[in-house]
Amino acid sequence: MEFPQAEKLFTLGVRDRRPVENVDDLWALAPQIALVGMFILALGTFFYFGRGLLMPILAAMVVGLTFDPLVRRAAELNIPRGLTAFILVAAILGIAGYALTLLAGPMTEWIGRGPEIGNIIKQKLYVFNAPLAALRSLQDSLSPHDANTTVKVDTGVTELFAPMLAFVTPALSQVLLFVITLVFIMAAQQQFRNFVVSMLSDREAKLRFLRIANDIVHNLTRYLTVLTVINFVLGSIVALGTWLLGFPSPITFGALAMILNYIPYVGPGVMTVILFLVGLLVFPSLGQAVIAPAAFIGLTTIEGHLITPTIMGRQLMLNPLAIFLNLAFWTWLWGPVGTFLATPLSIIGVVTIDHLFPDEEAKLPE
Repeated sequence: MEFPQAEKLFTLGVRDRRPVENVDDLWALAPQIALVGMFILALGTFFYFGRGLLMPILAAMVVGLTFDPLVRRAAELNIPRGLTAFILVAAILGIAGYALTLLAGPMTEWIGRGPEIGNIIKQKLYVFNAPLAALRSLQDSLSPHDANTTVKVDTGVTELFAPMLAFVTPALSQVLLFVITLVFIMAAQQQFRNFVVSMLSDREAKLRFLRIANDIVHNLTRYLTVLTVINFVLGSIVALGTWLLGFPSPITFGALAMILNYIPYVGPGVMTVILFLVGLLVFPSLGQAVIAPAAFIGLTTIEGHLITPTIMGRQLMLNPLAIFLNLAFWTWLWGPVGTFLATPLSIIGVVTIDHLFPDEEAKLPE
């Protein structure tokens, strides 16, 4: 019995095994692929070793582009751009200082009660004692400790504060660089834009640069504005919920939830752990301690998968896998600051690529 359709499919399958007409074309592309790979590696190395300088500058650029519509509006009202920039930066520093003051009191109290809190959490998590003991014994059997190993304990003041000073000193210089750069970016952004336009000779290049710049400002402003409103509502709900559940300092938890929700995935995860640990201290049983973090997970799931995409629109919502990989990369590269900048930098990159390589609206097969 003959099967002409089967023979046809078999023939097509054999023919489709060769994806290119000429294999030599792949070797011709190899130098270009290698050149692009070397450029990416060099750029990543530059970002890694120059993070102390690049982090505050890029953060200032993102924030400055976000507030550019306010600066433009003030300039239309004959308010100098420099004065508007100074007022906005002072307002940002004031809000940040108030948030730190709000969080400092409860944090200081919890740190002071560290040993007591540790004992309470240990008693509440007694159900995990057996698995942790088994894991510890397995670790000891795989990497036994040498009995002759001596442990040196330094309790001097210098040894205690040296790591703290090593962290605080560069952080202060980066904050100062961020503030100064932010003022200059908001005050002189229009002059810089005019300078770039004057350097471009082609009219099409000038128009394309202006379209890219305006689109980046529009998308960043819309994204961070809508995200701030959503985070404020989320923080208010968390503050109300923790107050109803009997948590201490509910306003602190609301402010912390609002701040941490700016960081995708990582921020809500950290807030969930905080609610769980504080729940262990407040409530007598483990089941009651799970109520607050479980409710917060449900709230952030609804916010992240339903409310935020609906309000912002699909054109601003990136692929979840791309967001996660981009977040992991910038967090590995720059730490918490990179985590915060991951999504704005993605928006800038997507907008730029869309303008440089416009979509021809070609329908791909399903």
